[in-house]
Amino acid sequence: MTQTPTVPMDSPPAPSDLQDERLIRPTGARDTFTAQIKRIRTGDLGSLPVIVGLVIIFVIFQILNNAFLGPQNLSDLLVGATSIGVTAIGIVLVLLLGQIDLSVGSMAGLSSAIFGVLLTQAHWPEWVIVVVALAAGALVGLLYGFLFVRFGVPSFVITLAGLLALLGAQLALLGASGTINIPFTTGLVAFSLLDYVPSWLAYVLAVIAAGGYLWSSLSRSRKRTKAGLSSPGPTGTLVKAAILLVALGAIIAYLNTGGNTAGVGDSFVMFVILIVIMNYVLTRTRWGRSVYAVGGNVEAARRAGIKVNRVYIVVFVLTSTFAALGGLLYAGHLGSAGLDSGSGDYNLDAIAAAVIGGTSLFGGRGSAWSALLGILVIWSISNGLSLLSLDSSVRFMITGGVLLLAVIVDSLSRRSRAAAGRA
Repeated sequence: MTQTPTVPMDSPPAPSDLQDERLIRPTGARDTFTAQIKRIRTGDLGSLPVIVGLVIIFVIFQILNNAFLGPQNLSDLLVGATSIGVTAIGIVLVLLLGQIDLSVGSMAGLSSAIFGVLLTQAHWPEWVIVVVALAAGALVGLLYGFLFVRFGVPSFVITLAGLLALLGAQLALLGASGTINIPFTTGLVAFSLLDYVPSWLAYVLAVIAAGGYLWSSLSRSRKRTKAGLSSPGPTGTLVKAAILLVALGAIIAYLNTGGNTAGVGDSFVMFVILIVIMNYVLTRTRWGRSVYAVGGNVEAARRAGIKVNRVYIVVFVLTSTFAALGGLLYAGHLGSAGLDSGSGDYNLDAIAAAVIGGTSLFGGRGSAWSALLGILVIWSISNGLSLLSLDSSVRFMITGGVLLLAVIVDSLSRRSRAAAGRA
């Protein structure tokens, strides 16, 4: 007869979320490591596959061309990935609901066309044009949300129709020439392509990032402890914050060795700040929790009192607005607004970045950081193949394979979690 282990009478009560696991309390480093292994075995892989894949990509391309990890190339890679990465943030949001927006590329193209026409032909101030372009994106998203909640039209169909309509609007704005050159003296081009954060400011931002992580983690631990839930000890959090600070400082120092044309780009800093903001909104606000709830089980969320229709509308608005912002950055990076702005692989890269980064196609699981991780994978492949002077067809095939692998991993993870839940 097997004897059931008991907890000593003088031991403190286990946290309420670990009542059925009293002997596995993650209070120390060893227990925390054990808990992480258990999460991985049950299919909760998090960002681990993406990070491992990114390291493998870096190693392979560095072996094939030692200029890949050079400071100049890495700086160009980060700046080049920003525009599609910003658009991918919106894709993450709509995927969390189990929906899709196929028109983000066309919205980005229309946004760039609006900027080019109003700047070169109407001669409006840049900041006014940016506001108009973002407002256009918000209005398109509002229309999508209204059609979705009012008539129940699938988001796939709505945004596919939007793709065609926005593409037509872009062609009409650009006119017969099809391309409008944007002067390199404009602020948008400087921000998107030319300007880098001063070294001292980059280090200050690194300190702020590490300090923000430390404060956020300790604050969350205090709240969990107060609520009677398990929480990691402060030592581990301090170590993680220190590692983050050292890693960011080392990256900044290395990028700055590339001279005046290398470093941390202004646009990339904005990209990361947007991710941090959206991550906070998704994980620390009632609205963010509502997004996950609706994506996980819409009927349960409705019965819980969540205003489901409002969540859908806000997400569609944000998705289209992020696409408009990405289009502006893309136009600034190219120095032109043309038919290629937002067309071709832009749409697919934005969607693929969100999925490859770890956002589930089935809704309810993902993170704002998926946009950063996913676009780094895609852009690293593109950049590495360009250094090797390989045709773009190879990049499409490799990216497609990586995307398929990401979906397979997601499906297997869901199956493992379902099996663990039944057990």
